[in-house]
Amino acid sequence: MKLYNLSANDTSPCVVLKFKSCTIMMDCSLDLTSLKHFLPMTITDQPRLMNLPKWHLKDESGNLIQMQELKECAGKVFVDADLEFNLPETDLLDISTIDVILVSNSNTMMALPYITEYFGFKGTVYATEPTIQIGRLLMEELVQFCHNSPKNKSGGLWKKNKYYQQLPGYNAGCETSLATWRNCYSYDDVQTAVSKIHVVGYAELVSIFGALNVTAHSSGYSLGSCNWVIGTEFEKVVYISGSSSLVTHPQPLDQQPLQDSDVIIFTGLTHAPQHNPDNTLAEFCCCLAKTVKGGGNVLIPCLPTGLIYDLLECLLLYMEKTNIINIPIYLISPSAKASLALSQIYAEWLHPNKQNKSYLPETPFPHDQLVSLGRLKVFSSIHDGLSHGFKKPCIVFAGHPSLRMGDAVHFVEMWGKCSLNSIIFVEPSYSHLDALAPFQPLTARAFHFPIDTRTTHQAASRMIDSLNPRQVVVPPSYMTPPPEAPHHTELKLELKNKVEILNRNTVIKLNVKRSNEKVNLEPDLAASLHPTQMKPGVLAAPLSAMSTERNNKHLFKPIYKRVQTTGGGRKRKFYEEVSHRPLIYGKLEINAFVDCLKQEGFAEAKVESSSTGKMIILKDTIIQIEDGSTHIVCEGNESLRIKLRDILLKNLNSAS
Repeated sequence: MKLYNLSANDTSPCVVLKFKSCTIMMDCSLDLTSLKHFLPMTITDQPRLMNLPKWHLKDESGNLIQMQELKECAGKVFVDADLEFNLPETDLLDISTIDVILVSNSNTMMALPYITEYFGFKGTVYATEPTIQIGRLLMEELVQFCHNSPKNKSGGLWKKNKYYQQLPGYNAGCETSLATWRNCYSYDDVQTAVSKIHVVGYAELVSIFGALNVTAHSSGYSLGSCNWVIGTEFEKVVYISGSSSLVTHPQPLDQQPLQDSDVIIFTGLTHAPQHNPDNTLAEFCCCLAKTVKGGGNVLIPCLPTGLIYDLLECLLLYMEKTNIINIPIYLISPSAKASLALSQIYAEWLHPNKQNKSYLPETPFPHDQLVSLGRLKVFSSIHDGLSHGFKKPCIVFAGHPSLRMGDAVHFVEMWGKCSLNSIIFVEPSYSHLDALAPFQPLTARAFHFPIDTRTTHQAASRMIDSLNPRQVVVPPSYMTPPPEAPHHTELKLELKNKVEILNRNTVIKLNVKRSNEKVNLEPDLAASLHPTQMKPGVLAAPLSAMSTERNNKHLFKPIYKRVQTTGGGRKRKFYEEVSHRPLIYGKLEINAFVDCLKQEGFAEAKVESSSTGKMIILKDTIIQIEDGSTHIVCEGNESLRIKLRDILLKNLNSAS
């Protein structure tokens, strides 16, 4: 088995498993770190951004040239053009050869429209129902953000090697080829890609061409998220993506099916290893309450799904406890209403604590009740009636967490000049410093409370060791402390098993070889067998059959022979019956065989030793007996050979 790493970086997993019978892609994440190089896309023209000074570069002759698409802000250079995203590596493997894509959660399917619509993919995609629907909302929101306020500028010139290497910080930041960056896909691309996804449930067995079986098992990270088990009855490969053992809203992590695998491919570590989710959530609520009590507004740039379900519930409980229930909460996103509705209707995918509420006259989450009471107000955009009845101080949840698109950009421009206001970042996958860089100088206070429920280094080490795999494959960054905390040696995996490092844009060969095959028997053939116990727990029977293969499934059928029916009549009639061909098998006792020969009239039989075994010498015949073979040399006397063969088989059958 070969493993291809197509990931743009360690935070956007996309790997391909190439078996002899099929090729499977695990996740297709979209790397959004490229957005930090761009200026924000605003709904209306912002004079501050439009008037930023342009950046000058040197050409081949050393002369200064002005790049129209490059602008400077607070000592950093940004691209003033339509946003571009870093796609998974496509030069390492022909995407059209991929047969199946397995999606682990809604965040790891954001590059799916590129794969299905632009790179010749003709296979099948599998994901759980919540993953499909939430992923569709996120992709549609991304399209709406990018296409509703386009700059209509192409930023291709700066990406030439001779130019971008002159930009401060770009040589280190652009780890992959800039040629792989692409503008956002279209709404039609999203709908077509989603239509190609097949729904699977937890523990549902899916056959891939009859050669492999795949099953999804709850990972405990988000609604419908899963880990995948791939294999046969004899081999097993486990892919662990974002997983969590904490008690939040999704179903708990299911570890039992992941036990005793040949290989574990692990890509699901937390992006905030130094932050305990419970402590960080408490700090977030405290900071938010302090801001609104001081008369300031709070902006929380975040996605409309996942973390926000638990965040809203915990925040509302905290506000009631601290008596600030009169502060309005606004949730602004094109997908907000649909996202909140999905969290309520997928009760079977929730934690049992949430499921139990669905059987009572109450919803799993308090969203609907709070909306009806007016404490939580949901809008698709700032133009969707937000100005009517808008009250301050307030709390606003809006996207996008990168602050390069969406309604959050508007609020940063509007509230960023007042020191009473706060911008609180909670999404762990985005750098708050990079997000705020184009808005400097900023007077509003910025806080970073990343909340990531995915497994930590120490918990992951314990979990992997308890699963007892023969081999583990991880990205290189998991085996060393993070660059921002090089002295924290506990922030790396400590595994007892053999570890293979999966570097970006590389191929490794894993020692997973199929040594056995499962074979089915037709009922007629199975009924004709008479197994004999060879040793305790092991039965064996001689078998003569015809082998057939279809869809990588093996089937043994009986060998039929035509037999004429008895009775008169001018027209002969035949029927088919199972042919029992004699099989030479068993342990031959020489003395018993010689005694049997003498009883059948071969009184002159005698035994002599040879270099390879024994020889039984008759009048004109020699029987050579060796380990694994017996030869009858009778100089063409076929009737004699058949008679000796039958005597031999009689002794074998009685001995076996």
